[in-house]
Amino acid sequence: MDRPPLSREAVRELDRRAIEEVGVPSLLLMENAGRACADEAQRRFDGGAVLCLCGPGNNGGDGLVIARTLWNRGCEARAIFIGDEERLERCSEDVRTNARLWRALGRELELVAPADAVAYLREPLAQAGGVVDALFGTGLTRELQEPWGATIRCVNACGSAVLAVDLPSGLEADTGEVLGEAVRATVTVTFVAPKPGFTRGEGPEHCGEIVLAEIGIPRFLYD
Repeated sequence: MDRPPLSREAVRELDRRAIEEVGVPSLLLMENAGRACADEAQRRFDGGAVLCLCGPGNNGGDGLVIARTLWNRGCEARAIFIGDEERLERCSEDVRTNARLWRALGRELELVAPADAVAYLREPLAQAGGVVDALFGTGLTRELQEPWGATIRCVNACGSAVLAVDLPSGLEADTGEVLGEAVRATVTVTFVAPKPGFTRGEGPEHCGEIVLAEIGIPRFLYD
């Protein structure tokens, strides 16, 4: 599947039309996105637990799907949500559903306040066989403030292979600008189409290899 880049707004419009006009459930799109990332994580990560770092947006919901899928396939997986229970309850319904499904497996969803994330993550990052960056997606348009910047620096310093979900956290999707700090990924699994920022600005330094995943957006909408 070879497609030219699409802007953030164009991809959002495709999502909206798929959901509202065609009737594709948003939860299904999230499931497909997470499973595509889990497939790539299995190919990339050799041994050790896969550490899924989940942020407060739908990108974090993708991360929870990845953790659940890997666990169901017999892989060791941990899911860490950067935020407290109250913040989790303010997430979208799809994110909350995937948090519930993860917990229904008897798995702990580790909740960590952003201010405590660096100290908390040092040990699991050191032990991880691979890291899934599901902190921020294409919706990020303003510079990340601390302690988020410190969290991303911690991920970049861990030495493990990193799979970015849709795009590296902290990278502006259209321009390739680094919004304060950005994850340096080994591989980026992106959805629907590549983003312009992958080849602009500092994008090439942060995306690693780019894998395009089909997640259920009807082809005629893209065409």
